[in-house]
Amino acid sequence: MRRTGPTNYVWRKTIRILRKAANQHKARIWRYVAELLERPARRRVVVNVSKINRYTKPGETVVVPGKVLGAGIIDHPVTVAAMAFSASAVEKIKAAGGRVMHILDLLNENPKGSGVRIII
Repeated sequence: MRRTGPTNYVWRKTIRILRKAANQHKARIWRYVAELLERPARRRVVVNVSKINRYTKPGETVVVPGKVLGAGIIDHPVTVAAMAFSASAVEKIKAAGGRVMHILDLLNENPKGSGVRIII
C-alpha cells in the first residue's frame, strides 16, 4: 500500500505550514515536529501531564506532536503546544499557571523555535 499520511485536513495543513516555516527560518525543530505528525494514527504521540511535569522546569515551553492527556499532576507553570488536549489536561495545566495552545500558535510566537523542547 502507498503511504498517504493523515487524512484530517487540519493535520495536513499544520504539517504543510510547519515544513514551510522550517525552510523559511532554517529551524529544524519544525521539520522534525512535522515528521512526527505524519506518522500513522496508531503510532501517534500521546503524552500525559505527569510526563510533562517530570521532564520540564517552571516557565519552559514544550511541544507535544500529538495529544496531551490529563493523567497525573503538574505542579509548575509550563507553556504546552500540541495538536489536541483532553479537557482534564487543559484544566490541570491552567490550574498550575501554565498556557495551552495549538502548535501553529507557538509557531507564530516563536518562528525560530528557540528554547522549545519536544516531548514524545
